[in-house]
Amino acid sequence: MKEAEAGHERAEEPKSSKEALAFLSSIGHREVNQCLFADSLVTVSDSGKELGEFCVSIQRASYDDEPCYMVHANSHGAIDNIPCGTSIMAYVSRSLETLEENLHEYMKMQEHMLDRKVNIVKRDDCLVVTRTITEKEEVKKQTFTLPLHSLQGFVSEASNLLILRILAQQRKVPEKMMFLSFNADTQITVSTYRELGTKKQLVGKDMVDVFGIERTISFGDDIQATWQCYFLQDGHLSSRVQMGSPVTMSLLQLPPILNKEERDQKTVFDKKPLIWEEDMELHSKFLDRKEELKADHSSYVRHHPELKTLLADFLQFLLLRKPEDVFSFAHNFFAPFDSQRPPDSSFKTSQTMKVPEGTLPGNKC
Repeated sequence: MKEAEAGHERAEEPKSSKEALAFLSSIGHREVNQCLFADSLVTVSDSGKELGEFCVSIQRASYDDEPCYMVHANSHGAIDNIPCGTSIMAYVSRSLETLEENLHEYMKMQEHMLDRKVNIVKRDDCLVVTRTITEKEEVKKQTFTLPLHSLQGFVSEASNLLILRILAQQRKVPEKMMFLSFNADTQITVSTYRELGTKKQLVGKDMVDVFGIERTISFGDDIQATWQCYFLQDGHLSSRVQMGSPVTMSLLQLPPILNKEERDQKTVFDKKPLIWEEDMELHSKFLDRKEELKADHSSYVRHHPELKTLLADFLQFLLLRKPEDVFSFAHNFFAPFDSQRPPDSSFKTSQTMKVPEGTLPGNKC
């Protein structure tokens, strides 16, 4: 494994526009709370063949005991019979500041797999970015930090999903909207938003008005990546396409508006045998959930370093004593940590677990 730690050197310092900063400062809890819902689109080819799916969900959460929003997005499918996908799991503050984001992209080819992971974590007054790229058997890892004072108006991919929904509900994109973002090489660059206006789109059997927003990320040397997204009036995504891509993500049917009685009704489905490993959609959701849990567990362990110490002490003590009844031993070991346990119980427990001098964890014999 190759590891390197360095700051990104940039010939020019890109900056957010004053219009973009003003937009961010104008966003309140009400605007964000109206964006807490899920979107589900299908990915189709030019010929109309379904290739995969694209899902986005935003909900309330907490991070380091502070209220925030959890953004989860994933896109999985197969293009030219090559499985590929992208997933995002992130925590965003009420001011749309990225607290932590995990981005995972992969492409499975016949001979090898290309895998790219980017982890962004806010720590004190800086942003810590870890980028890991795996190609065949080679793993390249790079970690660098960026001071927050140089990132005014920075928008991560998770924050971008929230901004798009807010703009779609407002039905207006301010002129000269230019934020700071990462490009595909994890370098700071600018991303611009432009209004595309309103058009008609067929969703299922209904012809509806949709509002378009274009986002462009600059890669330098006149190289750009552009996405065009169209939204329903309530902010639900109706279509998404990257310019130059042979696939389009489209909404198949309008989101249902359920009243209370309809929500209370329970639909009964016939049971059918399910082999989830062979179902591409379920397998994709399994991979997304796996990444989501992994990121959540890693975050918890990182913020509770005492956990590793406690488990290490228990395991070392267990191996020294080698009890026949491991469950009883574990009960006695952790009993003193019970806040509802009588005060004298801890003393009794310590007596039953007394060991010869020199065998306690940390002592050298």
